[in-house]
Amino acid sequence: MVIEIGQIVQDFAVIMIVASAMALISFKLKQPMVIGYIGAGIIIGPYTPPFSFILNVEVLNLFAEIGIILLLFVVGMEFPIEKLKSISRKAFVIAITEAFGTFSAGYITGQALNFSFFDSLFVALAISVTSTVIVMRVLEELNMIKEEASVLILGVAIIEDIIIISMLAILQSVGSTGNLSFIDIGFSIGITIAFIAGVLLIGSKTVPKLVDYVSRTNQHDVLVVAMLGVAFGLAFVAYQIGISVAAGAFFAGVLIAESKSHSVTRVLATPLRDMFAALFFVSVGALMDVTLLLLFIVPALVLVAVSLAAKFFTIFLATKYQGFSRLTSLRAAFGLSSSGGELALVVAKGGIDVGVTGSFLLPMVGAMTIITTFMSPYVIKFGWKVAEKVSKK
Repeated sequence: MVIEIGQIVQDFAVIMIVASAMALISFKLKQPMVIGYIGAGIIIGPYTPPFSFILNVEVLNLFAEIGIILLLFVVGMEFPIEKLKSISRKAFVIAITEAFGTFSAGYITGQALNFSFFDSLFVALAISVTSTVIVMRVLEELNMIKEEASVLILGVAIIEDIIIISMLAILQSVGSTGNLSFIDIGFSIGITIAFIAGVLLIGSKTVPKLVDYVSRTNQHDVLVVAMLGVAFGLAFVAYQIGISVAAGAFFAGVLIAESKSHSVTRVLATPLRDMFAALFFVSVGALMDVTLLLLFIVPALVLVAVSLAAKFFTIFLATKYQGFSRLTSLRAAFGLSSSGGELALVVAKGGIDVGVTGSFLLPMVGAMTIITTFMSPYVIKFGWKVAEKVSKK
């Protein structure tokens, strides 16, 4: 199918105009931009009556894929290897407990709701996500960012992001082959671990030096091109070996963060992230079939409740077990259970990309993301007050 340049320009213009209008509305209502972008996508999408503002759905998919790569690339730039090493063992134990506890609860709930095997797996992974950006922004606005619980929340959220991205790579690898034997699952896990280990061991010795060499030219345009080359190069390698492009892009960002010029690269990458993150969320909203709303809203609410409960109790118990006070444990539990986040949408689209999940999954996870994003400030604000009262008893 030939796509005319006029169609691409028109679709791009429509996306940016409507997205900017909805983002402005979200800002005025003091809501996260992601809600405005998803709303913009729903307005212009092919599933929203009376007609679609978008001429070509393939263009939407292309924008979404590029958006995923650049969004995860810039997220990875926030996590240099030394920062990952400095995170305490306690945060690692809490993150592992929360991720697998919530994943198990989500899978069981998905099966109880008569979802297919892969629908249950991907929805379980999606509800295991916590939005680091949203939670930390709320804590900053409430002047709680320097609390002990806030530092713990950040450490746990960082490790959780890596766990989720790695699990997504494994699920996509298994889903793309269609084989569910222990040998094939083990092979997929091995490939994913080998990829991550290879990137961190070999890439950490080469990529930062390359970036620093390019940076010394003081040509920012060349540096941007070099960064994008690393991001898309590792995303392509990940795709070729059958794992998530998101994983490749994320660890490309981790390698860039190891360079001495990482502060410059982060500044240069931020506008790219903002534009393509907008494209991704608008594309996700447009690809949601809102006509399925009545079918997925009840399961979405059930899964939001399961996610909140599973995260809260696993985090509280794990944090207490690690020796933290009741106040810190309760605050961490409220903070980390409050929000789903943008990575959940990446997970949902990942299942669709390999063709193993139903069409309802993306709009359902989108609805859950919107619900939890709205809830997050209130859950943290009132939850921390409740924690303070309870801890004094």
